[in-house]
Amino acid sequence: MKITVLGSGGWGTALALLLLENGHEVTLWSYTEEESAVLRETHENPMLKGVALPESLQFSTDMSCVKGCGAVVLATPSFAVRGTAAQLRELADPGTIIISVSKGIEKDSSLRLSQVIEQELQGKCPVVVLSGPSHAEEVGRRIPTGVVAAADSPDHAQSVQSLFMNQRFRVYTTTDKTGTEICAALKNIIALCAGCCDGMGFGDNTKAMLMTRGLTEMARLGVALGGQRESFTGLAGVGDLIVTCCSMHSRNRRCGILIGQGKPVEEAVKEIGAVVEGYYAAANARTLARKAGVEMPIAQAAYEVLYEGRDPHTVVDSLMTRAARPEQDEILWP
Repeated sequence: MKITVLGSGGWGTALALLLLENGHEVTLWSYTEEESAVLRETHENPMLKGVALPESLQFSTDMSCVKGCGAVVLATPSFAVRGTAAQLRELADPGTIIISVSKGIEKDSSLRLSQVIEQELQGKCPVVVLSGPSHAEEVGRRIPTGVVAAADSPDHAQSVQSLFMNQRFRVYTTTDKTGTEICAALKNIIALCAGCCDGMGFGDNTKAMLMTRGLTEMARLGVALGGQRESFTGLAGVGDLIVTCCSMHSRNRRCGILIGQGKPVEEAVKEIGAVVEGYYAAANARTLARKAGVEMPIAQAAYEVLYEGRDPHTVVDSLMTRAARPEQDEILWP
């Protein structure tokens, strides 16, 4: 199949290589000519050092390369999704499967990214979400990985499953786009918090507590918005949460470490040198939680540190001294 990957960051490049390995004709689109030239001339993406880009991979900065494609992978940063989808409406063939692999919630609308894409495409193309614990650095090196394809139609989810699945990349399917995308966006907030705890010198106990209660918050909001409880115990939920909170591949965790060590938030985000999605997700999650009437103390604490300048140590003290309560004060799991 002819496939274009829109976005030549580490994740878009890793997925392009995977699709190429599976026998597809793949074009990797870059936003700038400078970025595309580096890929063409060096046959390496600076974000995937040591991973060779084969001669058969095509490069472009002209989005008309999506014409004639059976599938298009949308791998831009979350803030660029709407603008890219608007161009797709004009250029993509009707019925082309659009595969959203970006993670986040749109700032102004509080929409999930698949909703943003669908809003722009106006029914022209089906949208499938691909998500799960999948660092680009590892997928690019063919390390065994498992993800989930989420679509309204099981047939569309299965189509994406067959495009990507091979002996090193296992894909499951679900019809729960809402839960899958809420997991993808909110786990970045918890990863920032996990890194912050690391930076402050806390230990495994703290991280285990944070991840467990963070998962509860993710599920609380996701279910309130119509997601399925099971998604939060699957690859898109607890799976992605584990990998993002515990790995130094995670930009969100690395940024949190810097903040926990005392670096100002703006400097920490800048030092990472790439998009820190959890920073933006913290503001969007706060908006969604208020709209849904859902309590999310960890996400709220992250917002206060990131946007209101509160000291992380003070925030931890506030969380630890909240009113006593039973652990199972709500039924979230089947």
